[in-house]
Amino acid sequence: MVAMSREESPYVELERAAWAELAGDRPQPLSADEIERVRGLGDELDLEEVRQVYLPVTELIGIRVRAAAALHRATQRFLGQPQPRRTPYVIGIAGSVAVGKSTTARLLRELLRHGPEEPKVELVTTDGFLHPNAELERRGLLQRKGFPESYDQRALLRFVMAVKSGAPHVTAPVYDHLTYDRTDEVVEIESPDIVIVEGLNVLAPARTRGDGTPGLAISDFFDFSVYVDASVSDIQRWYVERFLTLRKTAFADPASYFHRYADFTEEQALSRANELWDTINGPNLRENIATTRGRATLVLRKDQNHAVKWVRFRKM
Repeated sequence: MVAMSREESPYVELERAAWAELAGDRPQPLSADEIERVRGLGDELDLEEVRQVYLPVTELIGIRVRAAAALHRATQRFLGQPQPRRTPYVIGIAGSVAVGKSTTARLLRELLRHGPEEPKVELVTTDGFLHPNAELERRGLLQRKGFPESYDQRALLRFVMAVKSGAPHVTAPVYDHLTYDRTDEVVEIESPDIVIVEGLNVLAPARTRGDGTPGLAISDFFDFSVYVDASVSDIQRWYVERFLTLRKTAFADPASYFHRYADFTEEQALSRANELWDTINGPNLRENIATTRGRATLVLRKDQNHAVKWVRFRKM
């Protein structure tokens, strides 16, 4: 197994072939149908990609989870206290729109659930913590949806802190991608072993408070984090391709917030998709998302076909 670079670095970087060797002869826990159910629109994902890339990722996370459990027991013995239930292991997953982070999050949830201890794994997306459209419009932020200021950061931070405090019952708001808005529903989370938090800006550093003192970041409460990466040109192409597909599918639903695009010609849709990228998603990636890549425990770098071509993770 050969790392990509021999220079001293706080990271280990492995090419796809070397990383795939780490899967060994581990059995594939998911069927092709199960993989298809977690695959997002436009993502390329098959049994071989799962075996070569995501099984080793799951095993690495499993090692960290077991180590955290052992550290918890040792700490409780040191303190001379009984061993209450360990707080959930929290994993953050970040990356641009259209890069495949949601697929990665859903896939890791299913793979981790098939672990030896069969842990209870929950997935929460930060979309539910976006301010409602009416509030965004009132603040003049509707065209900056997905930027850090469009989220209810306090509510999101309270949620993650409650999880890491060991609260047996927590809730998170639900987002409807059809109506492009928050709903009145909540997802109930009961005594999880692992919680995955997925979103554009989950690795963002803490913001400075009004009095000039530093605040807390939600990533301060992560035990492990993944950044799904690709070249900007590839991500833009995937975004545009997805927009064109949605124009013929989800946007055709009269209830869709984007129903007005359903009757666009191919040329109009292509122009609008690139405009949305150039004015919203591209700037957000450059200014707020890509800048957090170095904060991740592990980076999955994709090639132009959505296949992971190398993996980088932080040394212990």
